[in-house]
Amino acid sequence: MALTAPDALLFDIGNVIIDIDFKRAFARWAELARTDAAALRDRFSMDAPYRQHEIGAIDAAAYFASLRASLGIDLTDAQFLEGWNAIFIAEAPGISALLARAATRIPLYGFTNTNRAHLAWWKPRFAGAMTHFRHVFASCEIGLRKPDAAAFAHIVREIDVPAERILFFDDTLENVEGARVSGLQALHVRSRDDVPETLAALGLQPD
Repeated sequence: MALTAPDALLFDIGNVIIDIDFKRAFARWAELARTDAAALRDRFSMDAPYRQHEIGAIDAAAYFASLRASLGIDLTDAQFLEGWNAIFIAEAPGISALLARAATRIPLYGFTNTNRAHLAWWKPRFAGAMTHFRHVFASCEIGLRKPDAAAFAHIVREIDVPAERILFFDDTLENVEGARVSGLQALHVRSRDDVPETLAALGLQPD
């Protein structure tokens, strides 16, 4: 889709700024429970407790209790947390320098669907990349999650920039479509080249 020069950039965090892999959680849980990781992956879903956890409506203990039932494994909360936090791999290569350059030209913000357990884990570990954002909106803190229109409306109000002047980057097509329906410009991130090429095309990567 054609993009016009924005007044603010909004970035998803997982698999845009930080590389993540949910298979790592299933692998660790399977190892701890002495069961098959593929079976756990098949049983797992982003169900109602998952969504409630992401908007801060239930805590980690309540969510892990739901996982004991849905996955059929009897792990402790600490063991669930160990696997849960194993999904985070590393900062996407080159992304911090890319954000630093863009931040000299335009305000940057983050928007992530996350829970308090994950937030407490990744926020300090990837603090360097996070410093380039004026604010990171976390679903568990604002009580709203992508792709819901209310979540994007909240962020548009907070940023105080017209929706059509905000460019949103996300690796999940459903979230990109939700942003577009809410009036934002949005780019579906499918490769490591998508963000730098887009910023360069918009003149947001100074030499």
